[in-house]
Order: sequence, then C-alpha cells, then structure tokens
Amino acid sequence: MDDIRDRIKSFNKNLLPEMVALKYQMMAQNPFRFFRGTCHLFYEDLALVTDFPESPPTWLCGDLHLENFGSFKGNNRMEYFDLNDFDEAVLGPCLWEIARVVTSIFVALESLNFKKKEASEFSSLFIDRYAETLKIGKAYYLDPRTATGVVRAFLRSASRMNEESLLSKMTVIKNKRYSIVINKQTHFKIEKKLKKELIHLIKRWVDKTDAWPRNYKVIDAAFRVAGTGSIGLNRYMFLLQNKSKVEKFLFLELKSAIPSSLIPYVRISQPSWTSEAERVIKVKSRMQNVSPALLDTFHFDSQDFVIQELQPSSNKINFETIPGNKKDLTNILLDMAVLTASAQLRSGGIQGSSIIDELTIFGNRTDWRKEVLEYAANYSKKVGQDFKQFIKAYNGNFFRHK
Repeated sequence: MDDIRDRIKSFNKNLLPEMVALKYQMMAQNPFRFFRGTCHLFYEDLALVTDFPESPPTWLCGDLHLENFGSFKGNNRMEYFDLNDFDEAVLGPCLWEIARVVTSIFVALESLNFKKKEASEFSSLFIDRYAETLKIGKAYYLDPRTATGVVRAFLRSASRMNEESLLSKMTVIKNKRYSIVINKQTHFKIEKKLKKELIHLIKRWVDKTDAWPRNYKVIDAAFRVAGTGSIGLNRYMFLLQNKSKVEKFLFLELKSAIPSSLIPYVRISQPSWTSEAERVIKVKSRMQNVSPALLDTFHFDSQDFVIQELQPSSNKINFETIPGNKKDLTNILLDMAVLTASAQLRSGGIQGSSIIDELTIFGNRTDWRKEVLEYAANYSKKVGQDFKQFIKAYNGNFFRHK
C-alpha cells in the first residue's frame, strides 16, 4: 500500500469518523501538524531502512516530537517539564526515538521559515547533547527549582495557571451551577445515556481511591479533543467539585488506550501487559521523573482507558513565538535533549531495556550521529512531499466521511 492517501485512510478507519474528519482538518494546517498526526507513517518507513544505525533497546515514548514536551502537575502538586505523551510507548531501539524527534525539529523549523542549514545546526546540537547526557549516565529533571531560561519562565507561568483561570477558560455558570463549555472545537456534548454511565464510573473510582480527590463529586462531563495523533480516540473530561469546600474544583481526563502504532515494526519482544492502559502508565511512570497526578487505568465498554488529572494543552511551549531569539530556541532544544536521554536512563534495566552502562558506552560513540542527522533531514523532505499528496487528496474530498 504505497499511496499516502490509502495508508492514512487505512490507519484511521477504526477511529470515530466524526473526530477523524477533525483530525484531517488539523493535519491539513501545515507539514508539522501533518507529521504529528502520522506517527504510523514514520515508523512504517523507518522499519524498511536496512542501513539505519543499530542502537541499544530502551523504553520509548514512541511519538516524541517538539510538542510532546510540556508541563504538568505531579501528585506532589509541583510543576514539571518533561516528555508527556506515551500512547505509542514501546520497548525499541533508542535511536528510533531520536530520529523522530530530530525529524520534528527539521519539519517544525521549516514551518517557521528557518533555513535548512539552521535546522541542521539545531538538530546537531540536540543529538550531541543527548549523547553527552547518555555518556554521563545520570538522569536529570526540570521543575521550577532546577530549570533555567525559557523553560523556567514557562514553568513559573504554568504554575500560575491556577484553578480559577482553568475554570474561567473551560466552564460556564448555568443556574448557579458550573458546567463544561461545549465549544465544538475541543469540548463536545456526550449522548445522555453514555454521560450518565461515565459519571457513575468516575464517581465509583473517586469513592474507592485513597488519593486526595476522595472528597470530590462529579458535576459534569464532556467529550474532549486535544493534540493531533490521538484525535479519533474516545477521550472524555470531567469536572469535579469539592463537597465541603465548594469553591474548589478538579478536572480529570479519561482517554482510551489502543495498541501502539510501532508494534507492527519493532522487532524487539514486548512484555505481556494486562491491558494497553497498563502499558501506557507503566512506561510513563518509568520514563518521567514524576508522573501526572491521579494516574490510573480503567476498563469500560470493552475498552481500556487511562485516567489522570487533566493537563491543559496550553501548557506547551509555543515555538511560533521563539524564532526571533535563537538563544532561547537553543536552550529549549538542549533541555529537551537532556530530558530525552534522562528518560531512557531512568527506565534502564527494566523488562529488557538496556542498563546504564550500555547506554553510557553508546553515548560515547560518534559513528551514529551523522547518520541519524542525515536520515532526519532527508525524511523531513519526504514529510513535505507526503503533506502535498495529503493536501491534494484532502481538497479533492478523498477523506470525506460518507
């Protein structure tokens, strides 16, 4: 199946049709958004490359790109900046992760009108800092105390996004009751019967949990759309209110977990998970220094789900505001490189992943760096070509839901 149109359509055929239409609309915005929505194409193509450098197996986020780094609150209520999307997580060659994130640098910077030479320089800096961090063999993390520069300012800004600002952004007061704003862009209505079942499901979880939301009640629910690649999955958000302190609110997110799109292509044996949701939260907890609050799994309506405290999509760095300041961009990419290596080091030696000694040896090698850089640069050109094919088909109504 060589036609980009058919490959995309086949991959998305089992997702929610109305939401897939929105996904295609998002992907049509620019090549970077297209890249974010087609993780499956990237790994399907990479698996066919016979001369790609071999590398030690590590735990992978799977879909690592510039906008899959962001801030979130841990159970300790502190803000962290880290890798934050593990839907595609698998055990795989560590350089697969690097190839995808470096390709995203090329694609993103081209969308921001950087010259190819500049994108190559930034990508090379990322690769070298990633390797240097592996060489040291120590995992680092970023919170408001340890971050510097743009990331530090970003984390401080994110920490000021308090409950009140979230409420004003995501809710409306009707008949003296808070409810989620249905804007038909990020929040959609849920059919009445399903909504009742979902609220009951979360209520039972709240009643049973030993965590701090036990004193909260569920007062509303909505269908949620966020990101690009995951659009089309069942994803819900819930508004909870404290029973005793009625001015206190909490947002939860429930997101379906399906098999990673890397599974058909990765040749490394995977652990036997009890569910896809378990895979997501186990790898997430291994690779992140501190995971988002209230991370748990659910099985509902024959589907696996991951639940966690809702993380606002705005808690991601907006790269469109940075191009004029190369120093800031450099520092951000270097931080992201450190976090990528740290996640692999932190999860080392678990269920088949390489131990730190092996990763340190690999980080000391230089033979793979130029090859990964060249692969990412060349593949970014293919992304541009694939995007043009997609746009032609999209404008020709090839992807229209019938």
